[in-house]
Amino acid sequence: MLWLYLHFPHLLLDHIRRSNENSDALVIVEGSGQKIIQACPAARDLGINTGMRLKTALGLVPDLCIVKADQQQEVRTLEDQARWLYRYAAHIVLVPPNGLLAEIGSLQRLYGGLSAVWQAVEDVLHERQLTAWPGIGHTPLAARLIARNGKGECSSDKNHILRTLGQMPLVAAEFDGRTCTRLQRLGLNKLEEVFRLPPAEMARRLSPEILAYIQKILGSRPDPQTPWQPPHYFRQQADFVQEIERSQGLLFPLQRILSELEKDLCWRQQDTDSLLLVLQHRHAEATRLHIRTSGPEHRAEAFLSLISLRFEQQPLQAPVISLRLIVKRFLDREAPGGQDLLGENQDLNEAWHTLISRLQAKLGHNALKQLTPQADHRPERAWSAADVRRTNRASTTTTGQLPQRPLWLLQGPQPLEEVPQAWFAGPERISGGWWDGQRVHRDYYVAQLNNGQLAWVFRDIREGWFVHGWFG
Repeated sequence: MLWLYLHFPHLLLDHIRRSNENSDALVIVEGSGQKIIQACPAARDLGINTGMRLKTALGLVPDLCIVKADQQQEVRTLEDQARWLYRYAAHIVLVPPNGLLAEIGSLQRLYGGLSAVWQAVEDVLHERQLTAWPGIGHTPLAARLIARNGKGECSSDKNHILRTLGQMPLVAAEFDGRTCTRLQRLGLNKLEEVFRLPPAEMARRLSPEILAYIQKILGSRPDPQTPWQPPHYFRQQADFVQEIERSQGLLFPLQRILSELEKDLCWRQQDTDSLLLVLQHRHAEATRLHIRTSGPEHRAEAFLSLISLRFEQQPLQAPVISLRLIVKRFLDREAPGGQDLLGENQDLNEAWHTLISRLQAKLGHNALKQLTPQADHRPERAWSAADVRRTNRASTTTTGQLPQRPLWLLQGPQPLEEVPQAWFAGPERISGGWWDGQRVHRDYYVAQLNNGQLAWVFRDIREGWFVHGWFG
């Protein structure tokens, strides 16, 4: 087997910088807030280095942007990276707080060689603005050590990998301090010297655990890895160095997150019609915005447009320190209607769905209604108002097979006070309503009145002539 390890030396820093447009000096401090553990290039240019005390750094840069490390945030950010890597490799292992392991030996034929796999990963890292040190090894531990020491090369040659490992000092092999001291007392300073020790001698002089560790590096002892499975939901978060006071400032990180959502949906071959946007505030309860579309959707631009309209209707109640987008509802994707094989014709169904979604975001989800046919022949009872729903299947009803109906149906029949000038269609007999006590027995005609209007008139057997609607 062949393994790829990705070591992210400052993953949390990259995550925060991606969500902020400014390029001010930024550092990540440990939980106690006393020591710097990550520094961005702008901070390093000003003389701030990893391991420096925060008090010293503030003396160099008084307006330094500071973010405190959070373990849960680190795990969540690492899972975000595992999600996109899962699109390229099925066997992925999370190595908190800043590592990912993927089996790539089985991918070489799929991608056309190891170089193609390596290049695909590098392209995605560049696209996502992530700093990562890759390493390839014939065992998980070998790939990990090579990556964490920045010695990664695009090579599957086992002898070359062992030579690279052998040149590492004992500290780089991640031995604890006590083991390093004992090995140095034996005159051993490099990993290749440890590799040459007889197993029995190593177990006797050091410990069975150290022997097992070395054997796992070399591949002479099994080192099973439990694969990570992506969750059945989409969740992305953006954290801000400075509070966002206007909703317009949220659109930049949202655009990136929605683009990732679109890629995730395309990879799943699914759509969604429900998004949850959670805005975190420092001194107020979180704001929860449910964004709904009138039907299945996957386009980032459509989601962003709906969220922008929602922000116009609901301004921020307090400055935002982070936002989180969650999608838990996924819908099977249907083939678009109204397009030929080349996709050159406009999908009118999608255009209609987009219009409805925008109107609902602007006016409210329950503000729009659509006419729905009812199983009743009486015109005034043949339709009802219902919530707008999207249908992807074209109606099989041919309008030419139905009698003519007016676009404007009066709220109630009005007496016909003149004799029509001309008759164009009819009679169409409608008889029904006996089941609810509102029985009608009518003969409908299309007629032109003296003023030129086309009217839908009927003759009631008992009560005379009436106008029930107008044609355009």
